[in-house]
Amino acid sequence: MKNLLISVFLLTTVHPNAQQEKAKSKKEDLSLQPTRNLFIITTDGFRWQEVFTGADSSLINNESCTLDTATAQLLYWNSDPGIRRKKLMPFLWNVLAKKGQLFGNRVYDNKVNISNTWAVSYPGYNEIFTGDDDITVSSNKKINNANINVLEYLNATKAYEGKVAVFTSWDVFPYILNKERNDLPVNAGYENIEDDSLSITQQLINRVQQDAVFEKEETRHDALTFEAAKEYLKKKQPKVLYLGLGETDEFAHHGRYDLYLQQANNFDKMLSELWYWVQTTPGYKDNTIFIITTDHGRGKKPAKWAKHGYFTEGSSQTWLAVIGPGIQPLGEIKELQQIYQKQLAQTIALLLNEKFEADHVIAEAISFNR
Repeated sequence: MKNLLISVFLLTTVHPNAQQEKAKSKKEDLSLQPTRNLFIITTDGFRWQEVFTGADSSLINNESCTLDTATAQLLYWNSDPGIRRKKLMPFLWNVLAKKGQLFGNRVYDNKVNISNTWAVSYPGYNEIFTGDDDITVSSNKKINNANINVLEYLNATKAYEGKVAVFTSWDVFPYILNKERNDLPVNAGYENIEDDSLSITQQLINRVQQDAVFEKEETRHDALTFEAAKEYLKKKQPKVLYLGLGETDEFAHHGRYDLYLQQANNFDKMLSELWYWVQTTPGYKDNTIFIITTDHGRGKKPAKWAKHGYFTEGSSQTWLAVIGPGIQPLGEIKELQQIYQKQLAQTIALLLNEKFEADHVIAEAISFNR
């Protein structure tokens, strides 16, 4: 089915002024350097271990979770972790590592963590978008989130009103972001695309979802989510986009390390395609920041890699990548540091020259200057 979906879709300068230069030279806060567009991109439950060291030898050689170990090794294995991670995620390490910043390699005590107690998806995304680790947000149940999130806050500002969009594979996001309260444009799960005038591509996506996907689960195929988001970008040109992909987590829960790696590689290809589109499209070129991360980690021991949650060690450990105008090209950060996912909400706002305010405590923003 996945090959069918991919085949279907195969058919289908702004120069800094003197004040900005002065701010850059003084390494002032990045929030003083406004940028027009920002994309937040997540892949659910993807471990920092694979991001920074590539495929795990104990799992890629294990026939119980990697059914064709020989092919998987040809695709993703090398004894050198620096080469190995490039084989798995070439865009991340050949482009973003040269032009942006990556955080979370615990080999260097550079740590990124969730701060919520539960280490499951709804609390993780609540933390990312509200800036708070509300302990009462404790499960993945489809309950409308009482906490204000940064996306709805931005959508209510003069600069970004009507310019925020959300496309996610997981169908719980309308509740996480409380679409009912704020009317954010959220397309999630196998929800059809709605528009006054659907493009041919949008019609095709709806048709595939309706007629070609026979077992619709909570998580839509990421290929469909990605194509839907791309088409929306071309038609509506939002300034803020959240793209939430989910199949890394799905394959992990099924105990399929081979498909987990394959989906991570697909995710990297999507990042590459989206970045290339941005850098070749007027209005987005040299004017768009990507923030790339995940909602939780997974078990750090081979026997526990497929699991996550309060009782699974390693579940709080995550990672973060950022690229775009104003982001210094520092690559992999190799210094003692602690970042929490709850810091992202205010970071998102400040990168857009806004300040996120709500009736709950919001964690301070991350500084990308050194």
